[in-house]
Amino acid sequence: MDQSKKRAVQLQPDWYSPRRLHDSPTQYEFPGDRFIPNRSLMNLDQAHCLLTNKVKEVHKPNFGKGYRAMLRESLTLDSEGRPFRMLVFRGSPKSRRKWNYVIDDMRRDADAEVLSNGTKQHESRRLPTKEVKVLDAPKIKDDFYVNLMDWGRNNVLAVALGSALYLWNAENQEVKKLLEVQGDNDYPTSVAWSEKATTLAIGCMKSKLQIWDPETSKCIRSLGGHQSRIAAIAWNGHTLTTGSRDRSIINHDVRVGNSPTSRIKAHTEEVCGLKWSSEGNVLASGGNESSIYIWEASKMSSSNFLHRFNAHNQAAVKALAWCPYQFNVLASGGGTGDGCIKIWNIKKGTCTHSIETKAQICGLEWNRHHKEILSGHGYGNSGVQNHLCLWKYPSMTKVGEINRHERRVINLSQSPDGLTVVSAGGDETLRFWDIFGPPRVENSASDFENLLSLKTSLIR
Repeated sequence: MDQSKKRAVQLQPDWYSPRRLHDSPTQYEFPGDRFIPNRSLMNLDQAHCLLTNKVKEVHKPNFGKGYRAMLRESLTLDSEGRPFRMLVFRGSPKSRRKWNYVIDDMRRDADAEVLSNGTKQHESRRLPTKEVKVLDAPKIKDDFYVNLMDWGRNNVLAVALGSALYLWNAENQEVKKLLEVQGDNDYPTSVAWSEKATTLAIGCMKSKLQIWDPETSKCIRSLGGHQSRIAAIAWNGHTLTTGSRDRSIINHDVRVGNSPTSRIKAHTEEVCGLKWSSEGNVLASGGNESSIYIWEASKMSSSNFLHRFNAHNQAAVKALAWCPYQFNVLASGGGTGDGCIKIWNIKKGTCTHSIETKAQICGLEWNRHHKEILSGHGYGNSGVQNHLCLWKYPSMTKVGEINRHERRVINLSQSPDGLTVVSAGGDETLRFWDIFGPPRVENSASDFENLLSLKTSLIR
C-alpha cells in the first residue's frame, strides 16, 4: 500500500466505519455527529453555473402528466392508500406554506358570503318546529312561584309531581321515585342538585328542607329555619341557600349540623328567585315585591347589599340567570304585571337592556354555545302566552318563538352539555327541545385578520 494512503487510514478516527444503506454503493450512514459529503456524487459544474450565471436558465426536465400524478399520489397517500397527514397544519413555523392555502380558502368563503350591496350573509339560526321528546308529568303544580325541576351534572332530571319527587335518567330513560312527602297539603315546592350532583335538596310547602342521596335513596340531612313555603334553592359549593314565603334568605353550611350560618331579611314579600354567580362570589335574589337584591358572599347581611333594583313594575321576579360568558351580567324576568326581560351590569349597577315580551316570564336560560337567551312564558296580556322565545344577545332581537304548551311554562332547565332544554308546563307535560344547537364554529373577521398577520409574522 502506498505510504500516503496508509498514513491517511491510520489518521481516521475509530468511529469512522461507514456502512451501506439499502445495498446502495453510494449511500452511507455515519454514526458520528458530522456529515461528510461525497464529492463524487456532486455535479460541481452545474453548481458553479447556478451560483455565477444570473442570466442563463438551467434546463428543467419536462415531466409528463403521468409522472406528476404518480408523484402527487406518493406524497399524499401512504403505502396502504390512506390519506397522508404530513401536510396538516399543526401551528409550527415549518408549515408556513399551509397558511397560504388556509387564507385562500377563507378568502373564497368570505367572498362567497358578500352580497351585491357589500353586506355579509350569515346563516340564521332556526328554531325547532317540535320537541324531540315529550314526557307526561301528572299532578305537576301549576304555580308561578315554585321551582319544581332541575337537571343535574349527572344527566339526571329531578322533577316534583304532586307530593312525590321522581328522577329521570337521560342516558337510559329510567324513572325512579325518590321520595313522597308525608302530611296534609305538603309537597315539594323547590328542587336543586348540588354542583357535583351528588346530593339533592328539596324544599317543601310547609317549610321542610331535606338533603337526599339519590344513590341510596335516603335522607341524609334535615334542615330548619324557615316558617313557610320554600320556593327557591341555590347551591354554592358546600353552602345551601334557601328563600321562603317568610321573606327570609338563609345560608346553610351542609358540612355542619342544623345551624344556619346567616339569615337575611331584606325582601318585603316572598323570596321566589335565587341564583349564585358562576364564580360563587355574588348572589342574586328576586322577590314578589318586584325587587332584585345583589349580595356579596363575603359581606352578606340584611342591610349590607351591593345593589337593589326596582324596575319590574310591581311584578314578582322569579326568573334569574347569570350570563356564562360575562360574569358581571345578570338577566331577570318580571311577572304578569311587567313581562319585561332586563339585562343588568352588576359592576356598574345599571340596566343595559329592557325588552317587553307582553307575557309573564317564568324562566330564563342562557345558551352556552351561542350568544342567546331563552325565555319561558305564562299568562300574556295580548293573546301571546305559554310559549318559548329565543333572543340574540347583546342586541336582544327576537330569533323566534315556539308555541307547543297548552298552559303556562312553569320552569326551564338545560342538560349538562348545554344543548337540550326541558320545559315543564301546567299542561302536565315535560317537553325537550334541541334549541341551543351544536357549539359554534365560525370564521369571524377578527380571526381572518389574525391569520393574515400570522402569514407574514410567524410565532417562534
